[in-house]
Amino acid sequence: MRKRFIVVALLMIVSLVLGACGSNSKEAVLKKTSNKWTETKGYDLTAQMEIKSGAEPRTYDVNVWHTKPDFYRVAVAQQGEKDSQMIIRNEDGVFVVTPSMKKTYKFQSDWPKQNSQAYLIGALAEDLKADENAKMTESDKSYVFEVKTRNNHSKMLPYQQIFIDKKTLLPTKVSVLNEAKEEQIVITFKKISLGTSRKGTDYAVEDFSKKGANDKGTTDETATKENATDEKAEGTTTEKENAKDDSGKTSENATGEEKEGTKSVTGDAQAGAEIENPEFQTHYPVLKWENVKLTDEQTVASADGERRILTFEGDKPFTVIEQAANTNPLSVPVFAPGDPADLGFTIGAITDNSISWEKNGVSFFIATNSLTREEMVEVASSMVNGEVK
Repeated sequence: MRKRFIVVALLMIVSLVLGACGSNSKEAVLKKTSNKWTETKGYDLTAQMEIKSGAEPRTYDVNVWHTKPDFYRVAVAQQGEKDSQMIIRNEDGVFVVTPSMKKTYKFQSDWPKQNSQAYLIGALAEDLKADENAKMTESDKSYVFEVKTRNNHSKMLPYQQIFIDKKTLLPTKVSVLNEAKEEQIVITFKKISLGTSRKGTDYAVEDFSKKGANDKGTTDETATKENATDEKAEGTTTEKENAKDDSGKTSENATGEEKEGTKSVTGDAQAGAEIENPEFQTHYPVLKWENVKLTDEQTVASADGERRILTFEGDKPFTVIEQAANTNPLSVPVFAPGDPADLGFTIGAITDNSISWEKNGVSFFIATNSLTREEMVEVASSMVNGEVK
C-alpha cells in the first residue's frame, strides 16, 4: 500500500513538472518580454489605430522611431486625410509639429515617461511591470495580458489587453477598454524592427516642420541595424489578429496657463496670420456629469477673429474658448507650458489648469481650477460641433 502511494505521488510530481515545462508562467513571460522590448538599442514600428468612440470609427496610421536613451519620433495621420502630426523628442526637448499649419510647439516635458502610450513598446513594458494584479491568459499563438492603463485617459479607459506573439515575444495588438470592458481603441502592430539606431540629426525638428513625416525617408532607409541576423529573425512581426487600423493622428495646439498667455506665446507670428476658417460652428462638450451646465455663451471680437466663450458652472466649473485656427508663416518653434497630450484624435497641450488643441481648423482652449487632468481630457474628447449639450 505504501509503495503504491509513493508511485502515485511520483507520477503526480512528474506530471506537474511536465506541465510546467509546457507553458510559461506569467512572471517568466513578463521577464522575457521586458528584456526584449527595453534592452534593444532602438526600434522602428508601424501600426494602425482605430478609435471606436464617437459617431463613426476613425483610423490612423502610426509610425514610431526610437533610439536610446531618449530620442523619439511619433508620426500620426488619419487615413484619408493629408495632414499629419508628430511628437519629437531630441536633445533639445520635446516638440509637437503640425507641418500643414507650419506650427511647432516646444515643451519642457519628460514625455513619454509620465504619459504611457500604447504604441510605444517601452511604455507597454512599463505598464506590464507596474500592475501587480496583471492577468495573463493564453491562446494558441498569443499571451494575452490585461493590465491597467497609465495615461491621461486612464479614468475613462482604465484597462488594456496586450496581445504578445508566443514565437517572437513581440506585441501584435493592444485593445484599450472602458470601465464596462468595451473596446474603445485598437492598436494593431504591422511591423516592429528591433535593434535599429539613428543619428541625432535624424530627429532634427526643422526637417519635419518643413517637409512633414513622409519626406524624411522610410523607417528602413536611415536606420542602422544591430545584430542583423538575430534581430531580423526575432524583431519583426506582422499583425495576424483581425483588427482594423488606426494611429494616433492629430492636430495640435499648445497653450499657456491662461487665454492671455496663449496670445503671448504666439507673438507677432500669429498676429498677422491668415485665418484659415473664419466661419466655424461652435463645439460643445457632451458629458454625463450631474450638476454641471452651460450658463453663458458669448461671441467676442479679437485681433485673430471671432472668439466663442462657453462658461460651465456647477460642481466642476470650466470655461471653453474656441476660435478659427491660424497658420504660423514663420514656422518658428513656440514654447508651450505643460506636457503633450495625446487625445486620440489630436495632440494638444495640458497643464494642471488648462488643455488646448486644434482640430479641423478650430483652436480650442479649456481653463479650469476644478478639473483634474483626466477630467479635462474627458471634456476635450467629448467636444462635438452643432447643438448642445
